[in-house]
Amino acid sequence: MTYKKIQQKNTINKDIMREFLYSLLSIVFFAFFVTVIFKTSLINYSFLYTNINEHSKLYFLFTIFLCILIQDTWFYWMHRLMHIKIIFKYIHIIHHKSINPTPFSAYSFHPIEAFIESSVFYIILFIIPIHPLAVFIAVNLSLLINVYGHLGYEIFPKKITKTFLFKIINTSVHHNMHHRNIKGNYGLYFRFWDKLMGTEFKDYEKKFNEVVNKNIDNS
Repeated sequence: MTYKKIQQKNTINKDIMREFLYSLLSIVFFAFFVTVIFKTSLINYSFLYTNINEHSKLYFLFTIFLCILIQDTWFYWMHRLMHIKIIFKYIHIIHHKSINPTPFSAYSFHPIEAFIESSVFYIILFIIPIHPLAVFIAVNLSLLINVYGHLGYEIFPKKITKTFLFKIINTSVHHNMHHRNIKGNYGLYFRFWDKLMGTEFKDYEKKFNEVVNKNIDNS
């Protein structure tokens, strides 16, 4: 089913192995810092609440949405920082070795980047009242979006281009263009930071249409 691939070239096995090992290392770092916060006295200084009835269900849903907005902003500006020449050369280059990304590259980071990438969730615990389940949902949404962005395939249908949703959310094509061209399309969930800062590739929508039309033509 190569017709759904965004880049038609095949991924090399050694690249997948590299991505897998760095992703595994990142997961170890994530787990370590979660343990440091949740299993030490640091948790006493957080705004985490465990009684879900302490705040309304509407507030619970709002905190999930707020997490997504905060993380999207954090990711965009952190990502721009990672593209400063010296930082890119020694840290972010690990992630950009995946020119034709796969799902294994979603968390293929240098350990320093893994820490910076995940630290937004630790910060959130100390700035807003939030339930552990809301954090869990937000973290898993981040995982799904990261995997989708690095999928190497576009799974959205052509008809999404006719909706308002297409104007605000990112797609696999959007992030794939970042890996292929390096500078531009820095966002995670949404397009608005790239649009606002003029960092979205001007031919993005054209490229998306080329990919999904190709999918239709070959289906």
